[in-house]
Amino acid sequence: MPTLRKQSVAAVGKKTKPSLSENQEEASRVKRATSTSRGAAKTRTAFIDLTNSTKVQISFPGKKKELAKKQVKKRSASCVSAKKTAKQNGTSSETSAEKSVKNEDKAETEAAAADKLETAVSEVPPHLRRPEVPAEFDIDSQYSEDCVMCPDYAVEIFAYLKQREEKFVLSNYMTTQPSLNKEMRSVLIDWLVEVQENFELFHETLHLAVKLTDHYLAKTPIHHNMLQLVGTTSVLIASKFEEYSVPSVEEFLYICDDAYTKEELLAMEASILRTLSFDINIPIPYCFLRRYAKCVNAGMDTLTLARYFCEMSLLEMELVVVRGSLLASGCLLLAMLTKDLGGWSPILQFHTGYELSDVAPVVWMVYSMMSQLPKDKLSAILSKYSHKVFFQVASLPMVDVEVLEKALSR
Repeated sequence: MPTLRKQSVAAVGKKTKPSLSENQEEASRVKRATSTSRGAAKTRTAFIDLTNSTKVQISFPGKKKELAKKQVKKRSASCVSAKKTAKQNGTSSETSAEKSVKNEDKAETEAAAADKLETAVSEVPPHLRRPEVPAEFDIDSQYSEDCVMCPDYAVEIFAYLKQREEKFVLSNYMTTQPSLNKEMRSVLIDWLVEVQENFELFHETLHLAVKLTDHYLAKTPIHHNMLQLVGTTSVLIASKFEEYSVPSVEEFLYICDDAYTKEELLAMEASILRTLSFDINIPIPYCFLRRYAKCVNAGMDTLTLARYFCEMSLLEMELVVVRGSLLASGCLLLAMLTKDLGGWSPILQFHTGYELSDVAPVVWMVYSMMSQLPKDKLSAILSKYSHKVFFQVASLPMVDVEVLEKALSR
């Protein structure tokens, strides 16, 4: 596999500045009139027109029901009055009485509809009801004023992500790849970490790229000469999904040392997307890790240590079969035990949905992987997390095995 080359900077040509007359002509075409035909100042009512703010009336099933009942009573009284008038005035008033009866029937129908609507609202199916979060497990109310944190929907969002995980369960697919082995995959992912660092991509992009690579290889046998192309193209797709600014195709070809052509990369992109049915929103452990760390108010150093474990797990074929939410739980628990911050707590069990017996096997797998970490090769992640930006967590000693056994045997 060619070594990673530094990103080149392309020269950007200067655009000619339009003349003043051109700008004035353009402005005259798009600028709205600021006054009416009579010359008076135009009232700015655009927002009122758009939102109908003067006409908006919010009603609820209960209030609608009460209003309908009041209308029934009012129309019933008018109907009785109309009938009395009909008796006094003869047949000429019969039409008015009939109209009142029709109005009464209509009001009764509206009241019945209101009753039906209220019953439908109260009988929402269990799977559509908002989950009730006990006060001691509420980690979102503190962000009630921050819409970016989605405090009103956070619980449902992560419940939905856990449901989607069931669609993306992987197995050890190396048995279906006659030209590949797990060592080749590890070398590829180690190189992808360098690509992520070189392009300064988000960590989510790296994790999603690895997921795309694994899911494609699980369905499509390839020759080992094409493995780097699959990984590179997966980073390109993940960048389009996660990044604000996506590296160009030419830059991806450059870091591959021009081993592939533009046509080959674009063809591989189409192949990956078709194979995955364009469903690339795969839940990754990185997003679960941030959520679960919030449950225990973990500091940035503890969260970074858990992210280090999580990123190292990308190299292990044995951990491909583990769901992202469960892997995140195991990495966080191992980081907490390493930092002596306690073990598995009820709030973690509530938000993750996993008991200690579910998380313990994953913790042991990650611990075994970290204890047998090769120092001479596949060192991209090790070097990355040895930097002071990442609190040099890669240099921290692992938790003692006796402490680990005691914490996981409760």
